[in-house]
Amino acid sequence: MTTIVILSVNNALPSGLMGMVDIFALSGLHFVQKSGDGALSKVEWHPNVILANHDGQPITDGHGRIFEVDSDFASIEHCDAVLVPGFIPNGQGHPPKTTTDMLTCSWLATQYKKGALMCGSCSGVFALGEAGLLNNRKCTTTWWLHDELKQRFPKANAVWASELIDDNGIITAGGPLSWVTIALHIVKKLAGIETAKVVADFSVVDAIPKSQNLYVPEGYQASNNPFLAKAEYTIRKAHYQTMSAGDLAKIMAVSERTLNRKLKELTGETPKAFIDGVRISHACTLLATTNTSVKEIALSLGYTDDSVFRRLFKQKIKMTPSNYQQQRRNN
Repeated sequence: MTTIVILSVNNALPSGLMGMVDIFALSGLHFVQKSGDGALSKVEWHPNVILANHDGQPITDGHGRIFEVDSDFASIEHCDAVLVPGFIPNGQGHPPKTTTDMLTCSWLATQYKKGALMCGSCSGVFALGEAGLLNNRKCTTTWWLHDELKQRFPKANAVWASELIDDNGIITAGGPLSWVTIALHIVKKLAGIETAKVVADFSVVDAIPKSQNLYVPEGYQASNNPFLAKAEYTIRKAHYQTMSAGDLAKIMAVSERTLNRKLKELTGETPKAFIDGVRISHACTLLATTNTSVKEIALSLGYTDDSVFRRLFKQKIKMTPSNYQQQRRNN
């Protein structure tokens, strides 16, 4: 039987603790769906889901309520995945300075060595960092904790505002409610994509993670760093002009090598990815606030081929420019 452990420690987000239990419970129901050839087939999966910590004692969740757990670590003989929900942030929006203890860190590292998938949602990613599991791994967290993650775990390859990253079984996602994305990803990995689709449909949630760029406040990154502010301003004011890494480096009065190094340090992106990211962000604003056509917006942002712009937009935002424009207007 597949065994999934949900790490239960103090200050945890209660919706994450029980929400993941619910997602996996739904995957075990006797669903019936039509397959491609019209035949009926049952989708059944019955994972053993355990809420656990190092001593099996009740915890105090992030809202100060007592929360019972199912087991201590010593009683778990085997697990296929460990999921860590986020933590309730403090007044500055940060997770606790230490999210777990040494016994928990050791257990997490041991389970990964034994082959378990290790998953962190939002600030739950910090627990994986404390266990040394983010070293030299691509990972992500919610956009406002990106700098904090890099500061605490400098050996981690933190990617700005990514929706979900799976780096060799180290699975991370951003946003306090990204436990939904994590749980569905685990269903897909352990039970198959068809089961994951059925669970997503039944739960009325999107099985495809959406980019965090949909939600990051305009100019958030740039406001925290003068170099990024200047780079973003340079890109935004280059109306109807193509821009390469060399062009940006020249205007910034730095070498291409320095530009690449600084952007990698600050955003985890290459100059080209940063340029495209700023332009796609600008495109989101234009799509939401003007009646300008997609083709004209693409040209105004320096894309001579609007099909290239459409492809980049869908890659970053997970929907077409037209769909984005319609969604924002509906909202």
